[in-house]
Amino acid sequence: MTLLAVPVALVVGLVIGALGGGGAILTVPALVHLLGQSPHQATTSSLVIVGTTSLIALLPHARRGNVRFGQGLTFGLLGVAGSLAGSAVSGRISDDVLLRLFAALMLLVAALMVRKALAPATTNPDEPTEPMLTLRPFTCACPRVAKLVVTATAVGLLTGLLGVGGGFVLVPALVLALALPMPLAVGTSLLVIAINSATAFAARVAMTTEPIDWPLIGAFTAIAVLGSLAGTRLATRLPARAQTAAFAGLLVVVAVYTGAATLA
Repeated sequence: MTLLAVPVALVVGLVIGALGGGGAILTVPALVHLLGQSPHQATTSSLVIVGTTSLIALLPHARRGNVRFGQGLTFGLLGVAGSLAGSAVSGRISDDVLLRLFAALMLLVAALMVRKALAPATTNPDEPTEPMLTLRPFTCACPRVAKLVVTATAVGLLTGLLGVGGGFVLVPALVLALALPMPLAVGTSLLVIAINSATAFAARVAMTTEPIDWPLIGAFTAIAVLGSLAGTRLATRLPARAQTAAFAGLLVVVAVYTGAATLA
């Protein structure tokens, strides 16, 4: 691993710890442009790096009560089918098209997050969201359940297709679709990222013949984990709107760079 990749790995961990995902949007370009991997190799490697780092970064968020385990597990399990489908489709897409899809999606999500950041606050972020299902008596907020299923499947699909943990889509999904406050969305997303990444990686290994550079993945992951521990501390000091704005800004910068690189 080149020395230039070391600060990138630290930033990846910092982003994952502070913003609850988004590390893959830096990991994939770094593996391609700094470490010479093909886009398909990079998207496979990033699943291990981001998934492992997210799982470790989850622990301090959970200690602060910022992880909804029930919703996170449900969201992750619902995304399994989409993740498997995305992994199957990924092998049939050219490298340039894969990266252009990556960039276009980031710009779309950034626009949604900017809109969210600029919108006036209408709810108390400390108020718990209402459950979607209850047993006594049984009720079903069916539109919210449908939204959960569709959103989880879409995030899983993108995880398998683009080799990302889904955090850059998942955090907005939890905020916009499920009305979770940003701190809870950040913490809960880490659990879903770990589930989606593990599922997509297993599918990739079964479907691809490209070699996996385990020493590189191990070194990158170890450095990213150190960055994630610092990122979780930073998350406690950032207001929810600042986290949202920072997330959107990061998406725009990396999307423009990734899209330009495919046209060069």
